[in-house]
Amino acid sequence: MKKFKIFLILICFTLIFSGCQAVKDKTDSIVEKENEKLSKFLGKSSSELQMELGKPDEDFKNAKGNFELVYNSKKYLVPCERRFEINSENIVIGFISNGCF
Repeated sequence: MKKFKIFLILICFTLIFSGCQAVKDKTDSIVEKENEKLSKFLGKSSSELQMELGKPDEDFKNAKGNFELVYNSKKYLVPCERRFEINSENIVIGFISNGCF
């Protein structure tokens, strides 16, 4: 009987950990798609970015002297922030995406 309990516990742990791996794989896939989508704006003008995404929710000058355009949204009550860095020639040079899927 004791061996049977141990066997059941091992099966339960195996199922739990395999389920967690599936969730991690799906999350990684979503993040990769998001990065591919946003990386198409690198090297483009800020006006092209704004034509596609609309007017930013925030814009400010960062510590490096570059502008940052911030787009905020929510999906399933989860906040999403996309932040683009724009250099002095109005070219997108970087982005950060948090909570977006």
